[in-house]
Amino acid sequence: MLLAVFEELERNKKNIRWLSEGLKAAIKEYNTVWMNELRLTDTGLSRYYGEGFGIPPETEPGHFNHILEPYAKKYKLSIDEFIKKYNSREIIEPKLDKYFIHDRSLRESGHDTSYRLINISASLNTVDLNSLLYKYEKDIEFIIKEYFDDSFTYSKNVTYKSSFWRKKSLIRKKLINKYLWDNIKGVFSDYNFEKSRLTGFESATSFYTMWSKLAEKKQAQSLVNNLLPHLEAPGGILSTSKKSCGKISSTRPQRQWDYPFGWAPHQIIIWKALANYGYSNICERLAYKWLYTITKNAVDYNGTIPEKFDVIERTHKIFAEYGNVGTDFDYITREGFGWMNASFQLGKKYISDKNISNLNKLIPPEWIF
Repeated sequence: MLLAVFEELERNKKNIRWLSEGLKAAIKEYNTVWMNELRLTDTGLSRYYGEGFGIPPETEPGHFNHILEPYAKKYKLSIDEFIKKYNSREIIEPKLDKYFIHDRSLRESGHDTSYRLINISASLNTVDLNSLLYKYEKDIEFIIKEYFDDSFTYSKNVTYKSSFWRKKSLIRKKLINKYLWDNIKGVFSDYNFEKSRLTGFESATSFYTMWSKLAEKKQAQSLVNNLLPHLEAPGGILSTSKKSCGKISSTRPQRQWDYPFGWAPHQIIIWKALANYGYSNICERLAYKWLYTITKNAVDYNGTIPEKFDVIERTHKIFAEYGNVGTDFDYITREGFGWMNASFQLGKKYISDKNISNLNKLIPPEWIF
């Protein structure tokens, strides 16, 4: 983000100072958050890790009832009474503590929530996080070499050269290929370092490796051939595949970052990922599907712009945790939803003039591709 913003600015001393301060902040975050002892694992790769105790306060009432009910019964308490005693540490349940460490880690990832991460997040070297950190390393290397004459003064006693960050990115790439590449399935997958095995969960986040340009050309081709068909839907890209999501029931409720839902950030990342490796035709098809879904819902429902879609049914009508921000009458976002608006603007760049015309006529993607 720092580099992307800077490249839109004029090259002057004021903006170079801004870049310098931003780079210092990015390096500090990298060193103190992602490479600290809580998040750096024995594999040499990083993990999400949510510190603290108790139940995350940002969830809607009743969100954890199916988890807490057995514990409340154990202590012969109502769920509300159990929550009070558990949060105050009057009751200590190590197994439940671990569950909520995983839950806070999941929320740290931004994918709150998904069966890819529930009750396992803190045990994973995820493809998304380590691809993002690889991009950090490559961008920092580039910035130092391009804009600071290959010598960046981070602090009084620390000066970085681009070669330092290049070495870091090469090491991370090697470790990602060692631990996260599934040679049999031909895809990148999250790695459970506690069980020393890949999870095999099919997710849009596997394409972060192409977005960050970490994947080799053969790996990119393999991802497109072996994973994309499980994630492509009538309305765009699914967050996770139907197979990996598993059976939904009253004790295993629907999660918003799973099948059948699609989110703007995943679409944006996958378009760029495909464009990076020359898959312009596939990129256009996926972008058209997503923009058609946005446009059709806006036309049919008085300008409604939500935070996510059911990309199987191509609808904003979603029944899952947290509902769908921007669709309820008590929370209509007249200006649209930020990343949905951004995805529409970015998506148009991948679509030909002819298909922009088709989009304006609301011609369904299946009539075109």
